[in-house]
Amino acid sequence: MKHLSELPAWRQLWPHYEEMKSVHMRDLFAQDPDRARRYWLEVGGLTLDYAKNRITDQTLNGLFELARESGLPEKMRAMFAGEKINNTENRAALHIALRNRADTPIYVDGENVMPKVNSVLRHMGRFAHAVRNGDWTGYTGQAITDIVNIGIGGSDQGPLMMCTALQTYGHPRLNMHFVSNVDGTQLRDVLEQVRPETTLFIIASKTFTTQETLTNAHTARDWFLRAGREEDIAKHFVAVSTNKEAVSAFGIDTANMFEFWDWVGGRYSLWSAIGLPIMIYLGEENFIAMLEGAHLMDQHFINAPFEQNMPVLLGMIGIWYINYFGGGSHVIAPYDQHLHHLPRFIQQLDMESNGKQTACDGTPVGTDTGPIIWGETGINGQHAFFQLLHQGTHITPIDLIASLEKRSNLPGHHEILLSNVFAQAEAFMRGKTAEEVRAELQAQGMDGEKIEKLVPHKTFSGNRPTNILLLDKIDPRNMGSLIALYEHKVFVQGVLWGINSFDQWGVELGKQLAKTILAELTGEIPPQPHDASTERLIRLYRRANCEADGTCDIL
Repeated sequence: MKHLSELPAWRQLWPHYEEMKSVHMRDLFAQDPDRARRYWLEVGGLTLDYAKNRITDQTLNGLFELARESGLPEKMRAMFAGEKINNTENRAALHIALRNRADTPIYVDGENVMPKVNSVLRHMGRFAHAVRNGDWTGYTGQAITDIVNIGIGGSDQGPLMMCTALQTYGHPRLNMHFVSNVDGTQLRDVLEQVRPETTLFIIASKTFTTQETLTNAHTARDWFLRAGREEDIAKHFVAVSTNKEAVSAFGIDTANMFEFWDWVGGRYSLWSAIGLPIMIYLGEENFIAMLEGAHLMDQHFINAPFEQNMPVLLGMIGIWYINYFGGGSHVIAPYDQHLHHLPRFIQQLDMESNGKQTACDGTPVGTDTGPIIWGETGINGQHAFFQLLHQGTHITPIDLIASLEKRSNLPGHHEILLSNVFAQAEAFMRGKTAEEVRAELQAQGMDGEKIEKLVPHKTFSGNRPTNILLLDKIDPRNMGSLIALYEHKVFVQGVLWGINSFDQWGVELGKQLAKTILAELTGEIPPQPHDASTERLIRLYRRANCEADGTCDIL
């Protein structure tokens, strides 16, 4: 394979970058009155304004050529065809099959996976309906009031983000809780809020061996058994897993085990049985609407030309900043409180997918890859980190995300919210010149000496790139489209860098070492060879806890 830096289009873009790095977006808008109309795209209920980027038609044409030379069209078709594009694990990456509302055949190893996908979806629908209408009851015959999802990573973040974003669609009787941290305080805080007789636990673990998830699951089980009996576990615990034996040994009826497959990666799994808490909370109809929104974006992605393809545009503009301008981070700033978990969700999606230094062929990539993703709700961000974005020394592209629909019944709030979205984007683009600062201060009656001292501090360079993503409303369909958009953006960038966006070997090393250290901390094994720092940390912990553990005599 040819690496990105070896492609003709890569080299051809560098002279253009040298021209563009000193061009100001103010001038681009002044020179092109039609810029706002042309750099604008609508897909379903999503609108993208990408005019406030340091790009021209020449930039985009060069980036699209780079995408073609990288084999992006072929890789897109390969993913949709069920080919094993996850080459290090010899698997397909078929999250698109989970929301294939056209139900066209998608084959893995010669088998059409759609019948299995649809079967699990129906199973989820029946169960969700039973919980929602009160047919599924706890051991005292009472309806379920609280759902506790126990998972980690994609088994937690996707359902948490979507249930929070769409809470206005949630069932009024159901309270949703999400536990992922093995720090016992999170689970304890949840258990203090719920009653065993009306609580349903969803244990989400593909192998049913994930340490963090199973630790929390067994603690929840012990808590439940203080009130209920062993035979009652089946009424209060269900599993999202593939390990029937382990699920059954836990006490869960395997009839209440919801399956998914090895071609579903954790961070791409909210469309699968991992989305069971979403379906229970929102209802089957709304869950299907979410799938339909994602399918709409899938079809747009695979069929639209690059010039009008939202995931490709976002992905390639990101390549422009990361690999040419040296922008090493990217901000997600949603202007809606219900979307406050979205930055963290996209953080995992992007950084776990593209945080790689090795190409698919096993060689070093030779270029920067995935950016650091960070962010917060926009209004809070304005009073926290936006200072750095406006006047710091880094170039940091920003996605500003908002809904056009007024969801609040509080008059004036949404107008203030949206005014901030539009104003921040304009401020990032325009900045404020020294001349504008002087005129402003003179109008305030300030004398010349004070003005000149303040001018450098109140000057904004501007020329900071933003994308504005507007949803016509925050509903299941649009949220499905939004998440699918980011999934495909990540895929586009992974293809350009020549990396596998669907493995995550970097997650494993720390877990492996933790198993040995855990045994040392508990005294199960004698001290093992480590670096001097780690050995000292282990000794410190042992000394601090030896009296409580009764192990002081063996230190």
